[in-house]
Order: sequence, then C-alpha cells, then structure tokens
Amino acid sequence: MPQHLEGIVLAAGESRRMGYPKPLLEIGGRTFIEQIAVTMLVVVPRVVIVIGAHRERVRAAIPRDARIAIVENPNYSRGQLSSLKVGLSAIQPDAAGALVHLGDHPMVRVETFRAIVDCYNRKGKPIVIARYDGHRGHPVIFDRAMFTELRSAPEEEGARHVVDADAARVAYVEVNDPGINLDLDTPSDLARAGLPPPPGSECSS
Repeated sequence: MPQHLEGIVLAAGESRRMGYPKPLLEIGGRTFIEQIAVTMLVVVPRVVIVIGAHRERVRAAIPRDARIAIVENPNYSRGQLSSLKVGLSAIQPDAAGALVHLGDHPMVRVETFRAIVDCYNRKGKPIVIARYDGHRGHPVIFDRAMFTELRSAPEEEGARHVVDADAARVAYVEVNDPGINLDLDTPSDLARAGLPPPPGSECSS
C-alpha cells in the first residue's frame, strides 16, 4: 500500500557565489522555487518549504497554495541539515516520511520524483536516493524512522552522516536525469545549463 509522504524543499541558503537568491532564478518562465514546488506536488500532497536568507523575497515567490507550508530557519548559516531539521518538524504526524529536495535543483523531472517514491513503496528501505551516472543526488526520501537520527546528527557533517551510517538501509534509484546532481552555484553554472543569468548581470554594449 503506498505510503503518505510529504515534501521538504531546502531554500534557506545565502546564495553567496551566485550573488542573487537562487530560489528566485528562472527556468522556463518560472522561478526555481515555483518550478520545484509545482513538480513535487504532482507526487506528494503537501510540501514544506524552508526559507532563511532572503526570506521575504523568497516567501513572495512561493506559490499561494494550501498544499504548501512555509517555515523559517533562523539558523540557516549552519547549513542544509539545520534547515532539514526545521522542515522535519513541520511534517504532519500521519506522514510516513519526507521527500527532500533542494531549492537550487529545478531541472529534476517529475518522473524522477515518481521513481524514488515508487522505490520507497516497493522496497521498504528507510532511505531512498536518486543516482545518475554513479553519482547520488537529490531528491532523497527519509522514512519517519530516520527523523530522530537526522535531528541528532552533527550539522557540520550534514545528512550524509545518517546516510553513510548503514548501507543496508539505503536504496538507490538509477535515473536518466542529470538534474539530480546539477549544481547551479554561479552565473557560469547557469550559462552551462542553458539557463538565464541572474537579473542585473547581463552584459550591455
């Protein structure tokens, strides 16, 4: 029987290398954060978006949808795991686990989200990770059984501290989707991915 999962999007980072809030960058006429939320809501009934740096601007770009909850991480400078901990606290009690994604990975296909949810339901492993060309990326599913361990993990090590603790509890889903580990950290990364530059950075003659 399919389990009820909820989504978490980590969108609290400072985007220092980009020089512009990454959730507000655009892909196909949508902001990254809108694109990710819309895609995830195809496969889960509710998405929690964690904001921090640039919180008011990012909040304004999030679609107004009763299925989206917004929570703030005041300690966003501590890294992604600090945001994940905040997101886990906003997952509803009846959810079996969390489908976790990053606010700067907008090119992941809906089929990829479906594939890892399907694997979670079939294999029963408490951690399910998408993998492309031998490299693991996002999205990742954490069963509720992992929540306490994630909350107590050292923030400087990140969620990998939990993932790497026991290989037997991790299932990998091989996907034909380079978007799962496409890091978009700088304007040059955007250019290589064929995406528009940050607003205000275009060259003029």
